[in-house]
Amino acid sequence: MQSNDKLTIGGKAFQSRFILGSGKYSLNLIEAAVKDAGAEIITLAVRRANTKEQENILDFIPEGVTLLPNTSGARNAQEAVRIARLARELGCGNFVKIEIMRDSKYLLPDNQETIKATEILAKEGFVVMPYMYPDLNVARDLVNAGAASIMPLGSPIGSNKGLATKEFIQILIEEIDLPIIVDAGIGRPSQACEAMEMGAAAIMANTALATAGNLPMMASAFRQAIEAGRKAYLSGLGRVLVRGASPSDPLTGFLHN
Repeated sequence: MQSNDKLTIGGKAFQSRFILGSGKYSLNLIEAAVKDAGAEIITLAVRRANTKEQENILDFIPEGVTLLPNTSGARNAQEAVRIARLARELGCGNFVKIEIMRDSKYLLPDNQETIKATEILAKEGFVVMPYMYPDLNVARDLVNAGAASIMPLGSPIGSNKGLATKEFIQILIEEIDLPIIVDAGIGRPSQACEAMEMGAAAIMANTALATAGNLPMMASAFRQAIEAGRKAYLSGLGRVLVRGASPSDPLTGFLHN
């Protein structure tokens, strides 16, 4: 990719457009995400930071990688704000991903509580990256609340079903002047590539890598797919015909009576 084509969030520039999610952590996953997928941002579920008495997930994240604490487990804005403040006190920095879910079956985000938390934390100097169900009016409210990016779900968390909300994400890309980062449900490199071709600024994934038979190879595939999708978007994709066909060379076309 071009060195000047960087992802900028909250005034900080990143070369990579792959973000590692926090659902299924292992040392091998983190190593592959950084080395083979090029991740420069890794989310951290604050409430799961200490997985064992003698183990801390922070010990596995390389120096230079930006931590993105999330508020996983929060059921309302008040709980999300409390978790974000705790993360900053623990030294995780000012970046925070807002996740607020009252629904325990589908893990769908509560958009209205997310707006409330975003406004509170943005005023306190956090770089707020809210996870949301793709809705244009909600996205506009998040922009007004001070969000640094918008993170719509592609499909339910951990489902690997891809871009089930594709048409709504495309609307956000076209109408919202913030980085649109597709989060949740991306299960294949081809799906990541498709999202990037649409104009998404970045992709967050976890399950697709964590459950792969060859983790380093899958991480590398995601990196290449994201870069290919980004290049295709920047190059300007060709037109799509509503119906019929068009010859690539006028000399090979056929005339029909």
